[in-house]
Amino acid sequence: MPLNVEVRGSGPPLVALHGFTQTGRLWGRFGEHLAGSHSLVALDLPGHGGSDSVRADLPTTANLVAEAVQTTFGDESFDLLGYSLGARVALHVVTQTTLPVRHAVFVGVTAGMEDPAERDRRRQFDEAMADQLESSDDVGQFLDAWLRRPLFDRLSSEATARAERLRNSASGLASSLRLCGTGTQAPLWDRMSSLSCPVLALAGSDDTRFAAHALRVSRLAPRAVASLVPGGGHAVHLSQPDQAWRIVRHWLEAVEPVLI
Repeated sequence: MPLNVEVRGSGPPLVALHGFTQTGRLWGRFGEHLAGSHSLVALDLPGHGGSDSVRADLPTTANLVAEAVQTTFGDESFDLLGYSLGARVALHVVTQTTLPVRHAVFVGVTAGMEDPAERDRRRQFDEAMADQLESSDDVGQFLDAWLRRPLFDRLSSEATARAERLRNSASGLASSLRLCGTGTQAPLWDRMSSLSCPVLALAGSDDTRFAAHALRVSRLAPRAVASLVPGGGHAVHLSQPDQAWRIVRHWLEAVEPVLI
């Protein structure tokens, strides 16, 4: 089953992959900036929004993204941006597909947990969350608990866009946790050296774990840089959209792509 795709704006194509509990419409002011200079190709990832009934793990999701992009733009090259869950999907796209990615922007990315025991603990945690979500069938209650996590304490109620997140279903979100949670992700750190496209790893400076991941990506990928937004949290593109966009825009304009 194909992923739901919505396109807005005009200009060179930029494919945007959202985070967990979000949809392709939830990019806020940052998304408005993107659509002001690009054709913003916003996908709903499996279990979310218009792709609610799609069930797929991370590698399969990367292939579904490839199919959606090729259906929309053929073989035209494009920029790729992903946040959190979407950043992990984007990482799979650039490491396992042959799509002509001009630039890749990862916001709040990790290339996976290398300790098998830690990975298993996280998988069990996500499974328990999925079970609880399905048993209660109360997406609103789940969202309120999810958004109270320290990762999101910088978000205003407007940036949180709870009403848009409520378009998601309990079964869809539970499937995303089980199939695409961090505990299911095979580590991809050893593939960083094979990346040919320029990479921007963006994170909030106060999101210490993901800031460290961004710096590590910048050390391992040949054409990667890290940018840490001062005072930023995990969803830095939503809490500080203008500053995040200035960084992304400057980098997209300044760095020449390499297409194989």
